[in-house]
Amino acid sequence: MTIDPTARIEDGAVVGQGTSIGPFCHIGPDVVIGADCRLMAHVNVTARTTIGDGCTIYPFVSLGTAPQSLKHNGELTRLQIGRGCTIREHVTMNAGTVAGGGITSVGDRGTFMNCSHVGHDCRVGSDVIFAASATLGGHCEVGDFVSMGSLAAAHQFVRIGSQAMVAATSCVRGDVIPFGLASGQYANLEGLNTVAMERHNFARERLAVIGMFYQKLFHGAGVFAERLCEARERAAADPAIAEILAFISADSHRSLCLPRY
Repeated sequence: MTIDPTARIEDGAVVGQGTSIGPFCHIGPDVVIGADCRLMAHVNVTARTTIGDGCTIYPFVSLGTAPQSLKHNGELTRLQIGRGCTIREHVTMNAGTVAGGGITSVGDRGTFMNCSHVGHDCRVGSDVIFAASATLGGHCEVGDFVSMGSLAAAHQFVRIGSQAMVAATSCVRGDVIPFGLASGQYANLEGLNTVAMERHNFARERLAVIGMFYQKLFHGAGVFAERLCEARERAAADPAIAEILAFISADSHRSLCLPRY
């Protein structure tokens, strides 16, 4: 463990073996940092924040700061960050609120580029990529392998399913299905994120089955509710189809992000 003499580590903080704390970092008394992490300089970590092993955190990052919620009354809440994350300059991640469950969570191996933001009470999966200035409002849910482009923003309580992509500068106001591609100033569903699916070894035949399901569900004849009822019969055709249908059926504060009609 290496701690620069200008860094301030409050009594009660736990710093793992092999972790280095660079110049002018501040680590609060309820913080737990895992092994082999690197906090470069001017990093602020507060609240009940836990950081997993092997994370690299660049200058001027602020983790666990108070939630930006008018309901917050100074309670000590949590931010949980998984293993192997890369958190670039000026990233902010807020702790949770008591009303929202008291915890903001981020999974393993996430890449958060400069100025991206994770709001209070969000639940972010593993292997995500947030490009520069990508932003989540409070209470968002983001699945594994999600990519958010530069300056993309998700309204509070939005859900973004696994392996979905939100294009740069898009404002997401509705839930994005797993494997979906959302794009536009006020984002619409533009299709499936086939690039990510191919990277995860979806065979051509499998992509064709899922693509046909997508076309019938979102672009078929009749009203959406009728098409959804018919689509449920296809849940056994592929695990990805079952995942999309389960996502649509789950409780949500938001309507679905749908294609442009």
